[in-house]
Amino acid sequence: MSALAPSSSLRLFDDRVLADPYPSYGALRCTGAAVHLEEYGVWAIPRHTDVAAILKDPDTFGSDGGIALTALANQEILGGTVLASDGARHIKLRRVLSKQLAPRAMKALTSRITARAERLVDQYTASGRFDAIALSRHMVCDTVMELMGLPDADRDVLLDGAAATFDVFGPHGDRYQQALPLASRMVEMLHEKLIREKVNRESWMGAIFEAVDAGEIDEGDAVPLASAYTAAGIDTTVLGLADCLVQLAQHPQQWQLLRRDPDRWATPAFHESLRREAPIQGFGRLLTQATDVGGVHLDAGEQVWLLYGSAGRDPRQWGDEADVYDIQRPDNHQHLAFGGGPHLCAGIPLAELQARAVLRALAARCSHLTLDGEPVRVLNNLLRGHSAAPIAVELAPSSNSADRSPEACQQGPVT
Repeated sequence: MSALAPSSSLRLFDDRVLADPYPSYGALRCTGAAVHLEEYGVWAIPRHTDVAAILKDPDTFGSDGGIALTALANQEILGGTVLASDGARHIKLRRVLSKQLAPRAMKALTSRITARAERLVDQYTASGRFDAIALSRHMVCDTVMELMGLPDADRDVLLDGAAATFDVFGPHGDRYQQALPLASRMVEMLHEKLIREKVNRESWMGAIFEAVDAGEIDEGDAVPLASAYTAAGIDTTVLGLADCLVQLAQHPQQWQLLRRDPDRWATPAFHESLRREAPIQGFGRLLTQATDVGGVHLDAGEQVWLLYGSAGRDPRQWGDEADVYDIQRPDNHQHLAFGGGPHLCAGIPLAELQARAVLRALAARCSHLTLDGEPVRVLNNLLRGHSAAPIAVELAPSSNSADRSPEACQQGPVT
């Protein structure tokens, strides 16, 4: 590294920084387009333009061996997975579930997702108070576990393991060491449960085994592929949706705007929350060849850390009010919380469908949302969100579940 290259002694994964990373992100953006983090030996990429460009250049910035900050995680946990693969292998693995995650498949799921959201919103808001995390987790877990074909009894193992997996992507430390056994237990559980004799052929896992039988992927790829989609599909959506509810409770004018036209504003409200509080704050990439980032020279073999959380608050992209939650922001869908390039999250349509369904159900039932206590922040090496977020509601006069249309009532509960 050149003596003139931007560098920082910032301990990015300390509790103090994880609790409120945005001042540190601002300092990094002012320091340079690529800033060497002395504590971890990686280059932080804090600006939106540079993060977006790197995501679109997998030939220079590879995922294989570069997603996590430790060799153990990159080799033993991520090695060969869809998240940590490039080129033809990545295309082959990603193609397996493309049909299940395509817009046409989401259209077929709409009535089931809508019914589930309405039932859960009725249930959680009946007392006039609910936990945004609990509602979001119930919604997303029911959906993903049903689609994957997992039994509900394994929910806690899956939830603990998914969050722990993201902790393992970070540096060595207490949080990393505590997460390893939880992440390992999740993988063991998936190997125990996701076997041909127990799998619903209509589930995502059924589609994965069909791909194995067709010779499209190897048998050994099946469970790691399921694990990647399951972990990625739960925590990111849960945290993003829950934060959206917190933001709307904190900004009553935004909530009233959404209530007046939920078909128009539900999706932008979700994306604005993802922009402002990216559920995954960062991921790594490994340089396959030397290159420059914003005038900073990087050598082949070096690792960059893409700061999605910083990119989402970059004034160069979002203007002077980058920190403000505004569902009318015209370009908020250009955030990088879902990644970009070949690794753009395949589950975006499913995440959007669930968020729209919950927000529409809340808009129909609740005239006002307000915080009913301070949200509790969870500390994770990669994930940003809350472990609890109490919200008080004022029910709209016409929101009684008995007033729902006959068609909605005939659908019955969906679990």
